[in-house]
Amino acid sequence: MLRQALRVASRRCYSYKSVRRPNLAATSAPKAEKVKEQSSKEQRPESTTENDKGSLAKQLRAKILATGPISVAEYMREVLTNPQAGYYMARDVFGREGDFITSPEISQIFGELVGVWLVSEWRKMGSPSPFQLVELGPGRGTLARDVLKVLSKFKLGAELSIHMVEVSPFLSKIQAQRFCYTHETLPEDSQLPHYQTGTTASGTKAFWHRRLEDVPQGFSLILAHEFFDALPVHKLQWLDGQWQEVLIDVASKEEDQPGFRYVLSRSQTPVSRVFQPIPGEKRSCLEYSLETERQVGLLAERIERDGGIALIMDYGHFGEKTDTFRAFKNHALHDPLVDPGSADLTADVDFKLIRHAAEKRGSIHCCGPVEQGLFLQRMQGEARLEQLLAHALPENQQIIRSGYQMLTDAAQMGTRFKFLAMFPGVVAPHLEKFPVVGFS
Repeated sequence: MLRQALRVASRRCYSYKSVRRPNLAATSAPKAEKVKEQSSKEQRPESTTENDKGSLAKQLRAKILATGPISVAEYMREVLTNPQAGYYMARDVFGREGDFITSPEISQIFGELVGVWLVSEWRKMGSPSPFQLVELGPGRGTLARDVLKVLSKFKLGAELSIHMVEVSPFLSKIQAQRFCYTHETLPEDSQLPHYQTGTTASGTKAFWHRRLEDVPQGFSLILAHEFFDALPVHKLQWLDGQWQEVLIDVASKEEDQPGFRYVLSRSQTPVSRVFQPIPGEKRSCLEYSLETERQVGLLAERIERDGGIALIMDYGHFGEKTDTFRAFKNHALHDPLVDPGSADLTADVDFKLIRHAAEKRGSIHCCGPVEQGLFLQRMQGEARLEQLLAHALPENQQIIRSGYQMLTDAAQMGTRFKFLAMFPGVVAPHLEKFPVVGFS
């Protein structure tokens, strides 16, 4: 089964969006898989799911016919997070049986090295205690689990609390089962900033929040892995001396379209009117995410006010790409306008925008972006690989080696994924004296 999972991932690595982890965790977390199967049978039968997707398309069509074409950002937000039929809201979309595979699912080395990086930089900042481990969009909880293993090795469990920012009730349960010994969902009328709690086997408390704003103040180690790529983007085009927006409309009966189509706004929209390009911008067509700017602003304010570190890991570029909005279904490219709610919608992350927003909103020192392969190599990934191989069964050694190669190979994920770190601006002189590991 492991070899089959690896073959599935390998097929996707040559697509536009880089491969995301063969479901190696399936053999070590049968409980989570069992819950997923039960939930799909008991809570969301296949016929119900298909009806929901069809209903979402009808809702979008009715909205457009009533109010006019909508932005790509509005379409993306509705397709991914609609409470009834949103792509992320009621099923496990990760792994071999899902639509994409993430780096933490490919190899435990990824999460372990991220954990080592956090400990190293936390100690460099004076080991402030207590502190919080915060993850935005935790997926299955695999990255958090692997990072917690590292923190426990350094006996830091008693000093921290865990805070997951997750909008999907379904995924939040899978995450809790991945690294908690016990967990419970709170009543909807609890009026608390969290909706689920848990406790790890070592006694560390975990909390689930729907928004970053609900996470308590305090020194935080913040992780965002493949979080920003799912945030809504506006598609803008420079035309006749001004920015105009690409919108989504209902396709006419005469057109050979799936039901929706792209159109150019007849005049400036509110977003295209207020958009201010980064100095030096040369593109005439680009993707702009208001939500990315907002989330980065929140991170910058939190880090400057409370202290902390943020590590952003995603596939993206540094302000040079234009049209990257696309969809993935069953590990293959899919038309974003077909069957809304049935496929993952994504766009490459603009790390130039992230860095500009962070440094503009607060006194923040940024490092990177650097390529994933280079970061893992600088973190001594090969040494950890050899340790795992030395203790692995002969039949598993090739899979372990292939997984690490997938993470670091330039032809696969090594250059497509980038790492960017954010620190309080006050520590910049200190970091110049003691450079940030992995980034230099």
